[in-house]
Amino acid sequence: SNSSLVAYTKISPNKTSPRNHAIDTITIHCVVGQVTAERLGDIFAPTTKKASSNYGVDKDGRIGMYVEEKDRSWCSSNAANDHRAITIEVASDTTAPYAVTDAAYNSLIKLVADICKRNGIKKLLWKNDPDLVGNVSKQNITLHRWFAAKECPGQYVIDHLPDIVNKVN
Repeated sequence: SNSSLVAYTKISPNKTSPRNHAIDTITIHCVVGQVTAERLGDIFAPTTKKASSNYGVDKDGRIGMYVEEKDRSWCSSNAANDHRAITIEVASDTTAPYAVTDAAYNSLIKLVADICKRNGIKKLLWKNDPDLVGNVSKQNITLHRWFAAKECPGQYVIDHLPDIVNKVN
């Protein structure tokens, strides 16, 4: 099933249907722009973009869905990660540390809690260790920067992951 928290839907053609792994991981990304849910849907709409995410949280905290949970988004530069993860883009500042608004942050926590509950993820685990990718009994959050030369999700989100984990759990 998909989140009932979604306020806007624009399904991207950039996906693999269906995913080939059970959902057991969360990957949070930064958009690098204080965008709306609609704008994010427009970004993921062209097939030439070859990118998408399952969900997005806009600058006002509104949640968009761009790839249903049953399908794999093209988000983390790593197919294996995207097959097992729900990927979430969050509107952020355009410069480091890529801070997100309070509204986006609070909606992100609600969305991640909802995803975990519906998908049987009993507890979020965060060690900041790329060697634990796929070892979900020790860590079930991954970072885009582990799979590509990017700053994503930005230092702001990374610094707040302990708080996000605590609030979701």
